[in-house]
This record gives sequence, structure tokens and C-alpha cells, in this order.
Amino acid sequence: QVQLVESGGGSVQAGGSLQLSCTFSADAIDRYCLAWFRQIPGQPREGVAAIDAHGKPNYAQSVNGRFTISRDNNKRILSLQMNSLKPEDSNMYYCAASRWGQWDPCPLSTMQYSNYGQGTQVTVST
Repeated sequence: QVQLVESGGGSVQAGGSLQLSCTFSADAIDRYCLAWFRQIPGQPREGVAAIDAHGKPNYAQSVNGRFTISRDNNKRILSLQMNSLKPEDSNMYYCAASRWGQWDPCPLSTMQYSNYGQGTQVTVST
């Protein structure tokens, strides 16, 4: 069973940086895409960044140039480096593993992802 556990969230001032990590189970190594989503209560879950098995990333326009996603299958860690944070980046962040299949680029829609972690909170203050 695919298991995903996020860590690294916290509070930071606008303009600051945070790095999120997601430890994933061995079952997730074979999932072609891994991704980060974010969600505030009452709103749809939004895709932030995704990465395929070869390391090719895909970013939402709102974070492109500020966030960097990386994946280490040997250590089973998915990371999200977040720089130049803005108050609107405040959200609960979730890592996710895709359903069986391949995409180019990895999608940012929840429809292609079947497993999520429990989330980690990021708060950016002015």
C-alpha cells in the first residue's frame, strides 16, 4: 500500500523560504508521477508541482520560478523547495502519488492521483 508522510511545514514571513519533504513507501517508487498539492478549507485541491520518474518537473503558473520540486527514489523522498513565499501560498500542502500510467508532463489535476499524505501546514505572514 502506498504511504506518504509530509514534513517541513511551518510559519515564515513573506519573502522567506521553506522546504517540504515527503517520505514515500516503496510501493510509490513505481508510480510515474509524484506531486505536491495544496488546499485551503472549502476550496478545491490545487496542483502546485509534479515530477515524473525521469525527473522532469511541471509547475503551476503561480509558483513557477519560485518553487522547485525534486525526487530521490533511492532515499524515497519527494521535496518541494519554496522560495519568495507570499501570503497567498499559505495552505495545507499534500504530496501525492499518481495512478498507474504515464503522462508528459505529469499532470496537476487531482484526477490522475490516487494517494495523498496527511498534509503539512504552511503559513506565510506579511
